[in-house]
Amino acid sequence: MSEADADRNNFEEIARTLAGEVSRAVERLSQIDVDEIAQSAGAEAERARRWVEDLGRWLREQGDGVWTAPFDATAAWDAAPAQPSRRGDDPLRHAAPHPLDLPTADQGLALAALDSGRWKLEPGTSALAAQGEGPGPSDALGLARELRARDWMSADGELTLSGRSALERWLAAASRP
Repeated sequence: MSEADADRNNFEEIARTLAGEVSRAVERLSQIDVDEIAQSAGAEAERARRWVEDLGRWLREQGDGVWTAPFDATAAWDAAPAQPSRRGDDPLRHAAPHPLDLPTADQGLALAALDSGRWKLEPGTSALAAQGEGPGPSDALGLARELRARDWMSADGELTLSGRSALERWLAAASRP
């Protein structure tokens, strides 16, 4: 056996091992209790479930025709995408909050309270607090994080342009019958 054949066999064995690991990882990923994770993280179960499904679908698509037996290293190399995928093909596009999301009831109330000055970001913290009379936020730290994650609130506690737009969307949705 020539040295080139030995190198090719070694490469194919490594590739087979990697393919097996990816298959096992996808299988373990499909067994995750998404509802439990979403509940403990405070995320919506549907959004987390959709994210895991999209990730699993994307991983399976990446492996279609590449990780089949018998393994052909040349075919695997040729099947690898030459260019990055288009933005529309991103399997993780639903994973992060988006500035154009419709605010939840708590987020809409927080946006309105920040806009009116009833709530402020506590100095030196990352939590919202009531100013003057009226109820304070039910989840002062969580709401501040959610508003920042969507770029609706700046680091100093002011509404951003997208935060004002989110408040307008929430008010418009709330006024519909």
